[in-house]
Amino acid sequence: MLRLRACGGTAPASVPALVRARLARRASSAAHAAAASAASSALEELAAGRKGLAKVVLKKGKTQIFRDGSPMVYSGAVDRIIGRPPPKSGDVVLVADGTEKPIGWGLYNSVSMFCVRLMQLEEEARRDPTCALNMETLLEARISSAVDLRRSLGLPSANTNAYRLINSEGDRLSGLIVDIFADVAVIASSAAWVEKYREQIQFLVSKVNGINHIKWRPSADILKEEGLDISEQKEPASSCSTVKVTENGIVYLVSLDGQKTGFYADQRESRHFISLLSKDQRVLDICCYSGGFALHAAKGGADNVIGIDSSGSALDLANENIILNELNPGRISFIKGDANAFMKGAISKNELWDLVILDPPKLAPRKKVLQSASGMYRNLNALAMQVVKPGGLLMTCSCSGAMTQSGMFLKTIQGAASMAGRKVTVLRQAGAACDHPIDPAYPEGQYLSNYLLRVA
Repeated sequence: MLRLRACGGTAPASVPALVRARLARRASSAAHAAAASAASSALEELAAGRKGLAKVVLKKGKTQIFRDGSPMVYSGAVDRIIGRPPPKSGDVVLVADGTEKPIGWGLYNSVSMFCVRLMQLEEEARRDPTCALNMETLLEARISSAVDLRRSLGLPSANTNAYRLINSEGDRLSGLIVDIFADVAVIASSAAWVEKYREQIQFLVSKVNGINHIKWRPSADILKEEGLDISEQKEPASSCSTVKVTENGIVYLVSLDGQKTGFYADQRESRHFISLLSKDQRVLDICCYSGGFALHAAKGGADNVIGIDSSGSALDLANENIILNELNPGRISFIKGDANAFMKGAISKNELWDLVILDPPKLAPRKKVLQSASGMYRNLNALAMQVVKPGGLLMTCSCSGAMTQSGMFLKTIQGAASMAGRKVTVLRQAGAACDHPIDPAYPEGQYLSNYLLRVA
């Protein structure tokens, strides 16, 4: 009979290797279980001094995705809420597994489909209790970490002072976006908790080196889904409506009341890539907004650049940008018009370009419209391919998260190629610039697709 050592000791050498391995695995599992128990007990101990702290208990089988780091606790994953009186939107709550052991803490919302935005997991709270259950301290730590990350990426620099400082879930501050344009910070709010902590956020962002102005831009439609109606809320008048920024050495005039936060810093690396491809080329920039790709093409030595957009105010900025960069207006111009109509007219006249950029606005804001949006993307890309000279290049983009996450964009591009009677080859695939980090535990944060194609 084999005699095994008790109390987690090592098995004698005479015990077969397979048995020893099983014993080791059991000991390891027991150690992990003990550690988990200790961790959860530690978080409960920290919560003991907080009167009225509610606990959101998850359904059986729904815990692991959040333990792995997904920050958005949807209402369908919640079994019950322990606490009297019940928590209000913006309150700090514990999030617990089915046995009521905390897995982390976050901010509650009684109206949103996401009833908790997780801010810190129990293991993190055990390692660094200074931020546990303290939103003010956690905000300071997360914003400081975001600043350090951008500095390590070389932002800002002498050539670029337009960049994203905080990218929502990617910087573990779900619902908060901060873009920096020279000495202006534009703060985009899309969560009730962000509105609750507005004063603290503005204070911390204003302390970032070089920031002299704050522009607060709440997303009214999204906040309405969060239970906040800000339609009557008047934002204080800003001391400036436009600001000059530099990206890759190119000067842009940014409207602080423009689309999104005013400028699309996410395409910075792809715009630089376009400048490397543009020498002596004829370039067409479709849905050009304020001329991002077009200006890079012109600076890159393109023979001729045309930008098309339906927004007159965006094109006013684009034309200002020609002057700011001292470009030859005979080699770069902008036209107000519908993208579909322009390309159809070009096809009828057999006009072709060496390099075409297609960067339309978000066509699939939600999954439920993905099918119809796929048809629009296919039609746009089919037209774009027909205005690329044989052997030329097409950079095509989608900023629709639903499209990017579905994995359908490349298939849609292939469908467009068949529709246009062209053959395409993928040369490069990219997403948002590196100052737009993505949390792999929340892949829904990945929204931008960018493909460079050779069109034969």
